Amino acid sequence: MKDVIKKTIALEDGGGGEKSSQLIAQIRKNFTVKSKWKNTQDDGAVFDLGRDAINRVSTETNKLVFTTDAFIVDPIFFAGGDIGKIAMCGTINDLSVMGAKPIGIALSVVIEEGFPQADLEKIMRSIGKISKEAGVPIVTGDTKVTEKGKLDKIEITTSGVGLTKKIISNSGAQAGDVVITSGNLGEHAVALLASRFNYKTKIKSDCQPLTREIQSVSQYLTACKDPTRGGMAAVLNEIAEKSKVKIVLDENNLPFAKETVALSGLLGIDKFSFPSEGRFVATVPQKQAQKVIKILQKFNAQAKIIGSVEHGKGLYLQTTIGSTKKIEVPRGKLIPRIC
Repeated sequence: MKDVIKKTIALEDGGGGEKSSQLIAQIRKNFTVKSKWKNTQDDGAVFDLGRDAINRVSTETNKLVFTTDAFIVDPIFFAGGDIGKIAMCGTINDLSVMGAKPIGIALSVVIEEGFPQADLEKIMRSIGKISKEAGVPIVTGDTKVTEKGKLDKIEITTSGVGLTKKIISNSGAQAGDVVITSGNLGEHAVALLASRFNYKTKIKSDCQPLTREIQSVSQYLTACKDPTRGGMAAVLNEIAEKSKVKIVLDENNLPFAKETVALSGLLGIDKFSFPSEGRFVATVPQKQAQKVIKILQKFNAQAKIIGSVEHGKGLYLQTTIGSTKKIEVPRGKLIPRIC
């Protein structure tokens, strides 16, 4: 690439002087989404909600949702994405599962001295692509370079804000609801684990923004979560605990591809703890379930009902032989550096 002057990142690139300005300018050129944000070249970005939104006291008032997350991934490039794509999708999806439409992202990058400039450019292009596709601008951020050996390649932190008139709470599941998923789960874990263990698979990371899918059905959802770290076991246990209900999954309708199940067995890792970066699980009133699934299947044919919500507490699996097995919250050392 013509605009790449040197092959690696140097400490002076993070020193705050001319070299820092050049590095930041090179990063910024990837982010071209137009927005209503102001002061994006300052230390903070400003978004005006408008006098009507501020003064209106009712359930129609726009609520500002804010989230942040740090990402360290190994490997940083994998089938279906890279650390930049995960960082963008992770923050966009954290806002989306709460019913919010993302309106801006803050991007912070810490780079190890000696990191290849070409790899940084590739990651930034990936971030810019998701920004454009999702219509969510990068509006502020920070870039640092640290001495070689004090960081493993690169760390990215993304913070995001979004607006919504209705918050989808994790505590909203009710007995009589059904549990749905927007597609097969765990395929982000499969993509990274396959790379680490040289396991041949056609599965790519499920990493993608979820805003359009969730916005299309948000009015029907009583609870919603993206199963990232800890996978489905973690998020459904969380929903069950916060909602004070019992969730029962149907073993005949589990949302896992055959290759995901095979890799889980091969490595001895519980498939229920496999993370996804572009899927969500949710609870929906039973009378709305088929309508919701029909809408979601326009985005992903694997969207389906996977269980039910009952009175009680905890997360359980109804097996094919008729027994009931408790699914515990994942404990101990989980899959490292997955997101």
